[in-house]
Amino acid sequence: MSVLPLVFYPDARLAQSCAAVEGEDLCGLIADMFDTMYAAPGRGLAGPQVGVMKRIFVMDCTWKEGTKTPMAFLDPEIIAAGAENDTLDEGCLSIPGLMVPVVRPTEITVRWKDAHGTAQEQSFDGFEARCIQHEMDHLDGRVTLDHLSEAASADILKGYEAP
Repeated sequence: MSVLPLVFYPDARLAQSCAAVEGEDLCGLIADMFDTMYAAPGRGLAGPQVGVMKRIFVMDCTWKEGTKTPMAFLDPEIIAAGAENDTLDEGCLSIPGLMVPVVRPTEITVRWKDAHGTAQEQSFDGFEARCIQHEMDHLDGRVTLDHLSEAASADILKGYEAP
């Protein structure tokens, strides 16, 4: 497959909500997205980050530790979130070099379709839950900076230049 070009902040596509997948065969795109994510090297990658304005993302939270656990999510939705939140610094392939503190629930339950269109539902916690929420933000036209006040965002962006 191939590595796709990344979309970098402040590209307007990163602020747009994505359209539903609607039964499209996206196996080739999914393979390309995994190739792109691994090459970047990231742990998750959403459609808008490669210019595809569809509700799709891929993730593999364990590959950097030596065990690949790739998952593709089409038309995902969070159907439940735990009451406990934590704040952690998050990086983003579309805003390289910046770490942004983001508050997120530590546990979520997600419903989605896999690469073959099969309905899935699963609960996630820890880093996987955070990664899913980060990628789902992209599908809704949000980036990590959108979790900050305008002043805090401006402060973090001082000196930032898109690649």
